[in-house]
Amino acid sequence: RKPTGRQPLPASLPRIEHRHEPATCTCGQCGQNLVPIGEDISEQLDVIPSQFIVHRHIRPQYACRHCETITAEPVPPAIIDGSQAAPGLLAWVVIQKYLDHLPLYRIEQISARQGCGIARSTLADWVGRVGVALQPLADRLAVRLKQQTVLHADETPVQQLDPGAGKTKRAYL
Repeated sequence: RKPTGRQPLPASLPRIEHRHEPATCTCGQCGQNLVPIGEDISEQLDVIPSQFIVHRHIRPQYACRHCETITAEPVPPAIIDGSQAAPGLLAWVVIQKYLDHLPLYRIEQISARQGCGIARSTLADWVGRVGVALQPLADRLAVRLKQQTVLHADETPVQQLDPGAGKTKRAYL
């Protein structure tokens, strides 16, 4: 049986390191100097068009010997918590799918050719989560549009599958 789960990011990809140091090197509790005790490293996959890169977020952890507290910068906010996908990669996937009209299996093939295969199920999950993240923007846009006195629409006809009839029907965007 093949092992499942998240595959490590390829070591051959270039990495850009981002160090997130605390604002001060003194303990917030007692004022004593902090000493480094380790690092929490998380990696996110990103893409520069036609080139995948990895952002390394290094958050040094410091401890106060006096009061035994540990200090580290919080994890930077992300569109999808706990995901390896950086905002640029998510934007690239959505653009490939909706603007370039590429199905997810082709996006999967493109990433595999670059040496960084992304599973189709992962791509589908990302597209859905980006849609959820953008829903407040779509809702606000709808409210603003409905406040206008006149709206213009492009009534371009397209063929839409009609599952019950087993053929296509004329639809409009």
